[in-house]
Amino acid sequence: MATAGATLHIQLLGPVRAWRNGAEVALGPPKQRAVLGLLASRAGDVVGVDHLVNAVWGSAGPATAPNGVHTYVAGLRRVLEPGRGRRAAGTVITSESGGYCLRLDPAQVDAARFVQCLAQARKSLGDAGTEATLQLYEQALSLWHGEALHGVPGPFAVMERTRMRDLRLTAVEEWAVDMLAVGRHAELITDLTGAVSEEPLRERLRWLLIEALRRSGRQAHALRIYEETRELLRRELGIEPGGDLRSLYQQILTGRPELRPPGGDSAPVLLAGRRTVLHGAPKPAQLPPLARGFVGRTEELGWLETLVTSESAPDGATTPVAVVDGPAGAGKSAFVLQLAHRLIDRYPDGQLYVDLRGSRPEGRTVSAGDALGQLLGSLGVDGARLPPVPAARAALYRSLLHGRRMLVVLDDAYSADQLRPLIPRGSSVVLATSRQRLSGLAARDGAHLLTIGPLADPEAGQLLADLSGGRLLRPDAATARLVAHCGGLPLALRIVAEGLRANPGTPLGTLVEQYAAERGRLDLLTVKDDTAASMRSVFDASYQALPAEAARMFRHLGLYSGPLTVETAATLAGTDRDTAHELLSLLVANHLLEEGPDDRYHFHSLIGIYAAECAEHEPAARRQEALARLGRSSAQAADGASGVAHAGSAQPGPGSMAR
Repeated sequence: MATAGATLHIQLLGPVRAWRNGAEVALGPPKQRAVLGLLASRAGDVVGVDHLVNAVWGSAGPATAPNGVHTYVAGLRRVLEPGRGRRAAGTVITSESGGYCLRLDPAQVDAARFVQCLAQARKSLGDAGTEATLQLYEQALSLWHGEALHGVPGPFAVMERTRMRDLRLTAVEEWAVDMLAVGRHAELITDLTGAVSEEPLRERLRWLLIEALRRSGRQAHALRIYEETRELLRRELGIEPGGDLRSLYQQILTGRPELRPPGGDSAPVLLAGRRTVLHGAPKPAQLPPLARGFVGRTEELGWLETLVTSESAPDGATTPVAVVDGPAGAGKSAFVLQLAHRLIDRYPDGQLYVDLRGSRPEGRTVSAGDALGQLLGSLGVDGARLPPVPAARAALYRSLLHGRRMLVVLDDAYSADQLRPLIPRGSSVVLATSRQRLSGLAARDGAHLLTIGPLADPEAGQLLADLSGGRLLRPDAATARLVAHCGGLPLALRIVAEGLRANPGTPLGTLVEQYAAERGRLDLLTVKDDTAASMRSVFDASYQALPAEAARMFRHLGLYSGPLTVETAATLAGTDRDTAHELLSLLVANHLLEEGPDDRYHFHSLIGIYAAECAEHEPAARRQEALARLGRSSAQAADGASGVAHAGSAQPGPGSMAR
């Protein structure tokens, strides 16, 4: 890596600091250090400006935030490359397409060295011996100089502090187990006492502290710590200590000197591997069945499977989180279940599933607290012992999943705040779906986002043929027309396929023609008495979830039939350009509008039909006012002549509906 001949070292495990050729440099204000913290944590990788904005300011950052990123990068370049000319290209922080890259060997960042030393320690026990392994653990832990990214603002710093703290405490636990194995229990007590005070609800730390006290001949102190633990768990979580702590307590009372690591009376003594098994705990298997006829998405499935499995480690503190978003009817749930069934064997401790009902009518969405109640019940917690406070439920949930390899599927999430408490720490994986793009979850929590849309024509035709009961035996003109009428959305294709199966006596050409007319098409794309199988109903759920101003913009856009610009939207809605751009971005994030090249927007064909229906809910006078504004706009004269459409009022407007 190029560093202009200088040696650079960066500290993230404590206050963010940097040394150039052994001399510390002043890194500037907190947000400037936050930018360096993110770049250093991804040393060698390009980090986009949008990602930096979300990491430092969050999703509600000011419009000037990108300029702030450029200013902070310029400030960092001045102190990290003091000899660089004002117009010379940076060699430590380089400008790349859409972002910046810190050209630094990750080994020169203490957080990366810590992770590397920890991995070496975990690997070395079978190759070297306990003493050599202990040296590697102590080398890793010696890199810490306080709370990670201390004093640094922003969502990324909050997430990274939590992640790194959990990884450090896991390393402390593993080091302590090896220390007990070689009889160095007395040396443990001070470090474990500090770790317990930092995370008092972490039962494994308390087990190790009590065992170290017992083996040091301090039984009374060990019993006092157990009673404090019991009282704390009762007060904070409404539960009793786990079986491992209770078993150790009985051993102390009866004077039995047997050492058994956390994992239950029937668990093997795994001082080497350190991963314990929770015997007697339920092994849920809650995944719904796979949808019949699933086709396509091969590349996306392979990419996401590789991504989550490469990040998932049995003793890791980072939980891989993948969120699949897309428009209503795109098959997000079917996609995630396909992926989940592929991963079952990698997560032997079971599968948890919760339908968060984020796209259901208002008031029926499952809160994070209620979802935690469902999850805890699935993990064997009696309803009478459920903590009443959501935060306590989240702490208990994470404790129960600590050390377990569990597959967690969270379907139809409404927001990042709904998902965050449901993400366990450690060796599990979380797969979720949402109709919104949860950018904040990516910026703050490191989630991977994947957007899926309509199927390509060949896969859509295959789905229709496979489910049509033999009505469509091969790709032909009828199949192609039906695919086009459905816009490639799997739910619409499935509804059409069922219609073909249910009407074997109706000529195929007649059925195809029925779907040709835009007006009334959504009536046909409906299964009677099943709102989950109605295109209008699923679109309506997305629309109803919009804030009032975004819903109003959506209705006004339904008056227009061509590609949209920000100026067109602002004129139709009678608002300024910045507000229009913000509302269009919100509609795109909710997958009710698609953004194309050249700052132009358009509807998916079926959503466009639905938007035209919604436009009719605007009073006729307001529709006429919107169309009149557009007609008077010289900037939109060309579009107004060909694209203006009237939403069906009794008074004709300048154009006709053309969808």
